[in-house]
Amino acid sequence: MARVTIIDVAKRAGVSVASTSRALNGLVASAETIEKVRAAAAELGYAADVTARSLKLGRTQQLAYAVADIGNPVYVEMMSAIERVVAASDYRLVISSTGDVQATVDLVHSLGRGFVDGMVISPLRVTDELVAAIAQAPVPVVVLGRVPESAGVDTVRADSGRGMELVVDHLVGEGRRRLAFLNGPVDTTPGRFRQDGFRRAVADAAGVSTVEVGVDDFTIAEGYRGALELLEGKVAGEIDAIVAANDLIGIGALHAADDLGLRIPEDIAITGVDDTELAQVSRPGLTSVDLGAAERGRVAAELLIARLAEPERPLHTVTVAPSLRVRGSSVLGAIRSVTLASEREASA
Repeated sequence: MARVTIIDVAKRAGVSVASTSRALNGLVASAETIEKVRAAAAELGYAADVTARSLKLGRTQQLAYAVADIGNPVYVEMMSAIERVVAASDYRLVISSTGDVQATVDLVHSLGRGFVDGMVISPLRVTDELVAAIAQAPVPVVVLGRVPESAGVDTVRADSGRGMELVVDHLVGEGRRRLAFLNGPVDTTPGRFRQDGFRRAVADAAGVSTVEVGVDDFTIAEGYRGALELLEGKVAGEIDAIVAANDLIGIGALHAADDLGLRIPEDIAITGVDDTELAQVSRPGLTSVDLGAAERGRVAAELLIARLAEPERPLHTVTVAPSLRVRGSSVLGAIRSVTLASEREASA
């Protein structure tokens, strides 16, 4: 069967090819013409030639979102927010799971192939090679995270340091004095900044003792393993709270404590970071720092759209403020939220 063309649609609609093209591409056309053309296209089963349209417009109308682990709930939350902005701007969103650092660098280099008009990227690890690749990217890139100014791109950041202050202040306020920090790999951006934030927070808290344990990944399984190491090791009985570096590690710690017969939060309090849906549905609910994943995703997408429309606009760095969601893992019977006022600090 022959492919239906725009000429066929124009004949069926009874309008010119030029009018048909304008109606199909969202350009200026009367409501009556648009209705006729859309009805004719639907009746004939017309599918636009995306390649031809891209060549004509000089754009693919596609944007990419790249993360290290697309299965992580916090990245899914970001993706949903990005997709809403992208769709509203008449773009399609292409998702890429980058894996290790070299795969991330290779992906940025591949932008020269012209498969997308721009990218939002959330790298887990930042290297000099990645920064150089981002700086030389042929299409706009917005980074969810922290990269040096030499990258020359718009960035959207979480305030992990303030987030750690919120959770430590909360635990100390609940009478916890022996805190364990259960971190993921410290060579990652979240691992480094959350560790630094925790150390600064406890340094300002009088009478607080601490211990730190690192695990190999930000996963439930690694959180479980690390929590067992804490709760069965030499510090067992000497800690009354575990501050997990993310919710997945925190969920693993909840399971480990429960398997050891510990009461939560009476015997030990446990907190996480990211305030994902898992934190909300766990039993008890996991107290967690909300780093504004959806807000960061939304802002990053808006910055990318703005950069495409105005390539020479000043660079922007936006920091999204955290908040603390208090649940039963740290306060008995808690069903409440302690929220830091949502605000953004932007600098051109």
